[in-house]
Amino acid sequence: MAALFSRFLPLSILALAMLAAGCSTFEGDRIDYKSAGKGASLEVPPDLTQLSRESRYVVPGVAVTASGYAAGQTNVSVPTAATAANAVGDVRIERAGSQRWLVVNRPAEKLWSPVRDFWQESGFLLTIDQQNLGIMETDWAENRAKLPQDFIRNALGKVLENLYSTGERDKFRTRLEVNGNTTEIYVSHRGMVEQIKNASSRADTSEGTVWVPRQIDSELETEFLRRLMVRLGVSQEQAKAAVTAGATKPLARIADAGGKPVVQLDEGFDRAWRRVGLALDRTGFTVEDRDRTQGLYFVRYVEPNEKKDHGFFAKLFTSSGSDAAPLKLRIAVKSAGDSSTVSVLDASGAADGSANAQRIVKVIADDLK
Repeated sequence: MAALFSRFLPLSILALAMLAAGCSTFEGDRIDYKSAGKGASLEVPPDLTQLSRESRYVVPGVAVTASGYAAGQTNVSVPTAATAANAVGDVRIERAGSQRWLVVNRPAEKLWSPVRDFWQESGFLLTIDQQNLGIMETDWAENRAKLPQDFIRNALGKVLENLYSTGERDKFRTRLEVNGNTTEIYVSHRGMVEQIKNASSRADTSEGTVWVPRQIDSELETEFLRRLMVRLGVSQEQAKAAVTAGATKPLARIADAGGKPVVQLDEGFDRAWRRVGLALDRTGFTVEDRDRTQGLYFVRYVEPNEKKDHGFFAKLFTSSGSDAAPLKLRIAVKSAGDSSTVSVLDASGAADGSANAQRIVKVIADDLK
């Protein structure tokens, strides 16, 4: 879009921009976020604003039938492996499957302000800042480092910066968990991408655009954990070495317990509890409450709308009376020794074996791999 627009710029403006570019430099960094809330120049599409309030109730993916679920059980069983841990001073990074998190030998109350400052210095505003719950969440922001750095971009960017857009927005949730004398810090990513509606090509924008979810970017999560390590006193070289340590194999598998779907983890309660909490953050659930002593997360879930004439946002925001209200469910983590089981319970606390439960179990297992 920026390239098409630049063809119609007056030559005088183009020349002025090229002169201005002579005084600019570009830092070769792959992360350069600009918050949608900083100034009025970076527009936040209405769909994106609504999504920040509503979409976390929706579990990503497609509907899972009972037969499809049963057929998939044999494919998700995986060998186990130990978690890799790397310590630098009082900060270490741990990894299990595709998840990473920091463990810091400092009380949470002394980490809250540095972590908040870290996100603000990284170009974000915070829409959730609840120290009593140990949760902070950024607004939607654009990674400007993804813009092409060609001659025209460098020439025009400093004068007409806001003509350029990546068509992507990201937000991050940070959760601080106290574990004895240490604090564990988890970072989870949510992403959106702008797509053209009903267009046969990118050149056809007659139908307008919509914002739709994009895949979780675990590399972004890891990069921000690395940068946070540096903010907490670790050197650049040490932080880079810590996050690139050897990978581990998946740890989760789907099983059947009394005719009900469950996720089995070869981990004790403490680690399983924290990893399930991170999985719920990453996959878009809203955790309304949690009871660690009972091993329960209280969540909301919206059943998928199977009407083919409904788009993504129609399913989220339609006011039709036929649309199902969010279901209140519980995600239970029960452990015995070094193994844990994750199951879905209904609002009354009974084991749930419905298609919704099968779908939720699969989503959690996929994220815990």
